[in-house]
Amino acid sequence: MAPRSTALARVRNLGIIAHIDAGKTTLSERILFYTHKIHRLGEVHEGTAAMDYLPEEQERGITIVSACTTVQWKQHVLNLIDTPGHVDFTIEVERALRVLDGAVGVFCAVGGVEPQSETVWRQSEKFNIPKLAFINKMDRPGADFAAVLAQLESMLHARPLPLQIPWGREQDLHGVIDVVGMQALVFDQGSHGEQVEVLPLDAETLALALPWRERLVETLAEADETLLDDYLAGRTLEVPRLQALIRTGTLARQFTPVFAGSALRNIGVQPLLDGVAAYLPSPLEAPRAEGMDLLSRKKVLCDPSPTAPLAALVFKLQVESGHRLALLRLYSGTLREGDVVCNTIQGKDERAQRIFHLHADHREQRREAVAGEIVGVMGLKFAKTGDTLCAKDHPIVLERIAEYQPVISMALEPRNADETARLDEALEKYLAEDPTLRLEINEDSGQRLVSGMGELHLDVLLERMRREFNIAPRAGSPQVLHTETVTAAAAGHGVFDRELGDIRHVGEVRLLVEPMTRGAGNVVRFEVDVTSWPAPLVEAVSQGIDDGLQSGVLQGYPVRDVKVRITELARRDGLGTAPGFHMAAQAALREALRAAGPRMLEPVMRVEIALPDEYVGEAVGLLGAKGGRVENILDRGGQKVVQGLATMGRLFGFSTALRSATQGRAGLTMQFLRFDTLD
Repeated sequence: MAPRSTALARVRNLGIIAHIDAGKTTLSERILFYTHKIHRLGEVHEGTAAMDYLPEEQERGITIVSACTTVQWKQHVLNLIDTPGHVDFTIEVERALRVLDGAVGVFCAVGGVEPQSETVWRQSEKFNIPKLAFINKMDRPGADFAAVLAQLESMLHARPLPLQIPWGREQDLHGVIDVVGMQALVFDQGSHGEQVEVLPLDAETLALALPWRERLVETLAEADETLLDDYLAGRTLEVPRLQALIRTGTLARQFTPVFAGSALRNIGVQPLLDGVAAYLPSPLEAPRAEGMDLLSRKKVLCDPSPTAPLAALVFKLQVESGHRLALLRLYSGTLREGDVVCNTIQGKDERAQRIFHLHADHREQRREAVAGEIVGVMGLKFAKTGDTLCAKDHPIVLERIAEYQPVISMALEPRNADETARLDEALEKYLAEDPTLRLEINEDSGQRLVSGMGELHLDVLLERMRREFNIAPRAGSPQVLHTETVTAAAAGHGVFDRELGDIRHVGEVRLLVEPMTRGAGNVVRFEVDVTSWPAPLVEAVSQGIDDGLQSGVLQGYPVRDVKVRITELARRDGLGTAPGFHMAAQAALREALRAAGPRMLEPVMRVEIALPDEYVGEAVGLLGAKGGRVENILDRGGQKVVQGLATMGRLFGFSTALRSATQGRAGLTMQFLRFDTLD
């Protein structure tokens, strides 16, 4: 193996994913401390965590933007991304997972699998990412290791494989028991857990470990039939043999290795790092990125070699003092300072002026980056999230990052003429950084209508404007965004025949619309022989349909979950122009939409309320008063959990009312489910 390949085999690109307040950032801080990236532990609750570098994160104690860092652990290079847990910042998780090879799912030993845990886990499954699980907060009252394992199976359909179990629980958490090496690990609190004492198992700890050891061996024996025989015969099972089987099964996503501990009390973090190095894939072992070769028009797989043609994906942008920093994952080839590359999505050439390894908001300049690395690049003028950068003579387009539909909007107005320019500058920055934000400008009123993923999303936007640009525009009350759909099939006929200037523009289109299932999106299908029509006219019809679906016939909201079938194209007097067919397609679509039983849809939210038993009645009553629907009430971690659905427009003020009714003892999570109705 070549030296570069040897080095690449020791790289791990991983993310830390979880529900809000599961302890992701605290775990990240310990990782930075034990890998000597930082020399003083920061704490989320004190606002001193290195990975939460935005003031808004430090004040709120939550992660808002994904933060990247590179650390070294026992000859391995770990490119680590700490992702947000709040549902309003789901895009940060989505685009991080898109470029990672592995992940660590963090679960609270009390709360277990919570709503956003499910969301981020399923996001990772979409990208076929092997994962480890870390059951955190084993020192908390109510911690239940076995209950969380059961939830991993029942709620996430995972197959947890405990490699370590807690030694003790709650305030009596002593350390962890390693059921692979059959030893106990104690973490010295005087050194913040940096010194780890390895102890042989005594009678008590052996009794704890043996049932889990048997579970481990039985699972691994599915791939090695002799393993169980050797175990039952009392033969020594060599640790490297077990580790090899664990690694193979993890990479194949047959099971999820589970670790345990308390990041806040510095227990169990180093064994998790050992697990990352031992069981998660290198870029050489991860599935190869797939793209479309623009020359052959065929799908190709990227070769994770430094000598292959360059292919890289832009997964995030940061704008600082007018300078754009693009975060890239290189899937093949080498990128050097000064290289001119092709941005195939924008159709532009870009120059990589400077390349950096990242540590939260700090940077370390590099001369080059190679396949498998995650780096920051300055000098890219046109790049946006989801763009592909590649060698000019090997043009390729990689799979883009999924888009999210905003569900809430807020009108902003500059307070004076001087503030107008700064407001537009601020919005330009945030729109470049965050693809879930949308902007519409009313030229007559001067209002800027900003749309996002939730109240917190827009609230953080306003806070950043005040801090970074020293502006406080007038903000209207948040308004819920809607979409439109149809409830029946209907036909539409559009004719356009008009002189514009000295040119007669003509087109005629017939089509049918019909409803599709919720969340299916839009489908536009030509049921005419498009090969007999000039490509510009066909493209004009297609564009006219796409434009028309952006504004429905009820209140002008985007139209979703509709199938459009174009059944006839016709010339008039033998004439046909692209503008004519574009306008005819829009007219036909609007006629069909009006006749197809148009209906408004609003954001339906999945609501989960965790609270003491005595307040369940109040929570159910409040949810019902908001037009919500209770779907389930279950027990979790010694509390009741009320699960239900409600439309977002009815949920304004719900969290305040819930806190008041439960004396502040209820935890509320709201997650966008789909655009729909609840009747």
